[in-house]
Amino acid sequence: MNEVIQTINKRVSLRKYQAKNISKEHIDIIIDSAIKAPTAGNMMMYSILKIQDEKTKEILSKSCDNQPFIKKAPLILIFLADMQKWYDYYKLCNIENIKYPGMNDFMLSINDAIIACENAVLASESLGIGSCYIGDIMENYEVHKELLNLPNYTFPAAMITLGYYPENIKRIYRERFKKDYVVFDEKYRRLDDKSLIKMFEEKEENMPKYNAFNAKNFGELTYKRKTSADFSIEMDRSIKKWIKSFTNYLED
Repeated sequence: MNEVIQTINKRVSLRKYQAKNISKEHIDIIIDSAIKAPTAGNMMMYSILKIQDEKTKEILSKSCDNQPFIKKAPLILIFLADMQKWYDYYKLCNIENIKYPGMNDFMLSINDAIIACENAVLASESLGIGSCYIGDIMENYEVHKELLNLPNYTFPAAMITLGYYPENIKRIYRERFKKDYVVFDEKYRRLDDKSLIKMFEEKEENMPKYNAFNAKNFGELTYKRKTSADFSIEMDRSIKKWIKSFTNYLED
């Protein structure tokens, strides 16, 4: 097994870090690796925010669903879908009758940002720097727009916390679904009841019988803990606001 595959397979989400700053050399390597990521039309429709200010990290630890470990991360990177630079350039080029960015621009720039983010994650891992994805950066539209000085044609597509692995840390690997339920040949295959039961069999077996949601099965637990939770409702509200400011597409 080569080093790239080893790096991918040994990574875990890390929420506890050594109490030391990431070196400038390593930050440069991470950023340079992110920028080498595939990008639609070589347009690089994204920007990367480096967050090291303690006050900003403190705010993010609260605004991103109250996760205290965020403020203890030596470095935070936020990957923005960004068409603002392109539209400022179009204006500079005196292009007439410019349309708003479309949903296609929104989605392509999100793809660009997330692909670059994963490059940063793997580069970090290869340097002994752990990471954790924080989807909650998409919440709290008003707070994050002001905090990060985000113009209309931007969207915080991904955020990662970064820090060196603590010495002798025990890595806990979480099982993924088997390939049979994820990979389909040629066309999508909708899973029947028997397949769904088999797919979730291990999760049902390992689910705590007593839980805060009084859930009777893993589906109910996940739905109450994730899909219908307050943070999910807030994320939906905020994303609609982001889309409207990005594309002028949605009505209030």
